[in-house]
Amino acid sequence: MELAKRLAAVAAYVPAGSVTADIGADHAFLPIYLVKTGRCPRVIATELRSGPFQAAKRQVAAHKLGDKIDLRLGDGLQVLKPAEAQVLVLAGMGGNTIREILAAAPEVLRTVQMLVLQPQADPGDLRVWLAANGWKIDDEQLVAEGGRIYVVIAAVQGHEPVQDHLLLELGPRLVEKKDPLLGKYLQIIAGRYERALAGMRVANNTVTREKALVTENKLMRIRGMLVWL
Repeated sequence: MELAKRLAAVAAYVPAGSVTADIGADHAFLPIYLVKTGRCPRVIATELRSGPFQAAKRQVAAHKLGDKIDLRLGDGLQVLKPAEAQVLVLAGMGGNTIREILAAAPEVLRTVQMLVLQPQADPGDLRVWLAANGWKIDDEQLVAEGGRIYVVIAAVQGHEPVQDHLLLELGPRLVEKKDPLLGKYLQIIAGRYERALAGMRVANNTVTREKALVTENKLMRIRGMLVWL
């Protein structure tokens, strides 16, 4: 079974032999892959909506993995008990949605050893939350697929040494190891800031001018990183 590139990157971060919970498993492609390749002896696959849950159920049945993939219908981590899973995977949803799901179940989260996250948007907000809540970004990478660049983050319990909000927004491990796609990724982010600045310059009030100064400072730093790359 072959996974999409971003899901293959997620799977590669899952430690061999771990019991993993895939939150928002959709069609259960990742849980099926983790079990069939022998990476995980057991996977808990959760879905919030009935449609995707039924689709996952059909896929699991087709692969005859009902004894190794535990399908659960419910909201986020609410369907998990503490210490049921060593690894949590949350992929294919916004970074702030991921943050909200994690924050809503602290009793489950404190028993987890690793988080493997693939935010579709707002990865910076997610990293800031992780760093403020006892999670260290162990590694991360960029994946190009379908004309987009995706971020995959692996976090473990511990202290995140980087507290600079811009570096947390960009990805401290991506910057440290000079991810092969980092230049292209920074150009995309710089483009967003440039468009935001153009809008801010039209407005003429104190709050917007202050935001513009902060954004200009970030943009200057990103351009400096692009030169360094």
